Amino acid sequence: MKIRRTCLVASAVVALLTGAVACTSEDDAPPAAGGAADGAKRPLDTVCASGSYTWFNVSDQDVLVGLAEKQKIGKGGGPLTNKLSRLHTPVTAVTFEKGPRVDAGATLRSLRTHVSATRKPDLDGFGFADVHRPVLKLASNTTSVSDAGIFVDYAWVRQITADFRYTCGGRQAVGRATGWDIDGGGVLECSTPIDGAKAGEPASEAARLACGPDSPAARVKKP
Repeated sequence: MKIRRTCLVASAVVALLTGAVACTSEDDAPPAAGGAADGAKRPLDTVCASGSYTWFNVSDQDVLVGLAEKQKIGKGGGPLTNKLSRLHTPVTAVTFEKGPRVDAGATLRSLRTHVSATRKPDLDGFGFADVHRPVLKLASNTTSVSDAGIFVDYAWVRQITADFRYTCGGRQAVGRATGWDIDGGGVLECSTPIDGAKAGEPASEAARLACGPDSPAARVKKP
């Protein structure tokens, strides 16, 4: 079966930052509410920039972010026209649980280096650590199949989440960083088992949700 696919995903320029503490740099921080009459910024409790990170509880997984309803295609194949619906919005965020704040961009760059050194494939050079990264937008797909069957279109991203401890000058900050990398997609056929399928992987989740948990495509290897 041949599948021709173009235009998987695109991005819309929308800044996305979450967390208990703002993730922008000190110069970008908004004026404090209330505060002095002249509108001066409230001083931020920051830690020095020459410290070291310790990373733990690292989660590195592919996550299903978009799914189209299954579509029946007749003999000779044809285009898949059902649009992707959003299931999950990947975020770029740094939150601080204890201690002073740390530069969010530097934190994400440290996580990128840590993950790239210990896991493959490497993370990209810029997007992962961009605290103003655009929200992932699911674009219209142009996918064609050459055979008959019941097909499902889906999209995914690689999502990284980890806890960190930052130490500098006798002070310590503790928090969590989240970022994403490598967006892509695929097409499955509901009556065809997925080779090497594992529970929780994007293709298996797409088959379970769109084809049904008892469909051949939703079968996974037992642990």
